[in-house]
Formats: sequence, C-alpha cells, structure tokens
Amino acid sequence: MDIHVLDRGRIHADLNFALDGEVAAVHSDQNPDLQYTEFAVWNLVVDHPEATILWDTGSHPEAADGYWPAPLYEAFAHPDAADRDLETALSDVGYSVEDIDCVIQSHLHLDHAGGLYHFDGTDVPIYVHRRELEHAYLSAKSTAGGNAYLASDFDHELNWQVVDQPRYQLFDGVELLHLPGHTPGLLGALFERESRENVLVAGDEAFLAPNYEEGRSMGASLLYDSRAYEESREFLKDLERRYDARVIYGHDPDQFERIRDGL
Repeated sequence: MDIHVLDRGRIHADLNFALDGEVAAVHSDQNPDLQYTEFAVWNLVVDHPEATILWDTGSHPEAADGYWPAPLYEAFAHPDAADRDLETALSDVGYSVEDIDCVIQSHLHLDHAGGLYHFDGTDVPIYVHRRELEHAYLSAKSTAGGNAYLASDFDHELNWQVVDQPRYQLFDGVELLHLPGHTPGLLGALFERESRENVLVAGDEAFLAPNYEEGRSMGASLLYDSRAYEESREFLKDLERRYDARVIYGHDPDQFERIRDGL
C-alpha cells in the first residue's frame, strides 16, 4: 500500500490561528509583531490493492480569484491554488482524476473540499462522516454553524457514502476514524501496512506538530468543540502507541517537506 503526497500549495495566515496565543501582548512587550506564516495544503493518493483512494480534494483553483469570500480569503489566503490544482498535483505523482476509485473527505471546509466538482455526476463514492455532512449544509445554508463551508464546494450530484461509526473499516488495512473537535465530523485514518510503517492521519485534529506533540491548542476560531478536540487527541495518542504509527498533521509545512516524496 503506497501512499503518495500531493502538493496543493500554501495557505498564508496568522500563526495564532494554529497555535493559540503564540504571539500575545505582555507587560514588557505590549505591541509584539504578529507572525504571518505559511501552512501546507496536501492530499494523499493511496495505492491500495482494492482501490486507488484520494484523501481530500483541496482548495478550489479559483480560491484567489473571488471564489472564496473576501473575509475568509483575507484571513486564510491561498494565492497558489490555481497553480497547484488537483489535476496538476495528481499528474505530478503519475495519476489523473479518472484513476480515482473513491474519495475520503476528512471534512468539508473550503481548503479540503474544493475539488469535489471533479466527481459531480460520477459514481465515484465520496466517504464523509454523517455529522460533517449535516454540519456543512447547516453552515452553508443558514446563519448557524461555521463559516468555512461553501455550498458550491459540496452541493453537487455526488455519490455520498455516509460514515456513522467511530471507527469504520473501509478496506483491508484502511480504517476511518471519527475525530470530532475541529469540526463535528472530522475523519482521520489508520493505514496498516505489512512491510512498511503504519500511518495515522490526524489531519486537522492537529494543524501543526506542537498541537499534537506538545498539546498546544489551536485558536478558538478553529475549534468547534474544545473538549472533543482534547478527547480526539488522546484517542490518536493511544492508536499511535498501539500501532507504532507515524502521525501526519493537517498543515505542518516542515513535516510536509519530509514526507512529500511519499509515505
């Protein structure tokens, strides 16, 4: 089971979103400089004996050209979304959209679900947690919920496969994990491999390594449920120990450079 990493470019944003209080005013420094930094955006292609799996579909290529609402783009700019569109990223690792047998959507935020239009009107199964699908429509179609969902990303004729369970065996060695916290229906995954290290995808349960390794909280605006977020982290820690797995974070640029040639 080979796992290829797709480079989908970089989001530019304030570091305080990912690491709560990383830059804060104190008595001796009441006007500190903020840290505006880059976050990696990636997808995975999993070459499994039973299917070619795409993990997430990334940002819409027109994110920087008005597709993303201006307030969201101001906070989370993705200037190279068009340069690193899904078709280009797949081609870089020797695949095309037509090669994909199924898609796992970790969640439906705009930097993760913007390529779903490629599968509009097809029979390619799109796996998503029930709580995520419900929350995404609530958020995009009403004033309730979160503001990082765009109906135009996911309101297509898609072959939704709804996951209800806390742990769901998709294929041999591929298990989907419900990790509520960042969103109500965030999915992670455990990939068990016989001759290579196991991989545990934490995704946006941990934007950066310190979120997971040091227990540093993400900013409040990135957490739907802070208590569930902590519980999901402890669940992942237990799986990491039991399966001796390598943990993959959601947007860590340093880790991305280490894994970009594959897992």
